[in-house]
Amino acid sequence: MALARAGAVAALFVSGVAVGADVAAGRAKALMCQACHGTDGLSKVPDAPNIAGQTESYLAAQLQAFRTGTRKNEAMNVVTSTLSDADVANLAAYFSAIEIKVVKIPGE
Repeated sequence: MALARAGAVAALFVSGVAVGADVAAGRAKALMCQACHGTDGLSKVPDAPNIAGQTESYLAAQLQAFRTGTRKNEAMNVVTSTLSDADVANLAAYFSAIEIKVVKIPGE
């Protein structure tokens, strides 16, 4: 079953871009992420990573790994277990679409 899900998610991607992913739907679904990652993808708690601007394929792969239990994190495994393949693609599209601007580089 997990392998079938992984294949289904992989099939949604062509050249690292989700086919038919809906950024607006991803933003709506991201409300469930806001306590830790914020709707802007910038971490609100020390143990959660910033996910804004990550590549779409990376985000989808990580969500899928949490969903199948391949990657372990108690909170993420619970949250992602409710996601459909479309939710994964939409969340990945949304968070990857957030633009990050580097304002300061230490030492420059």
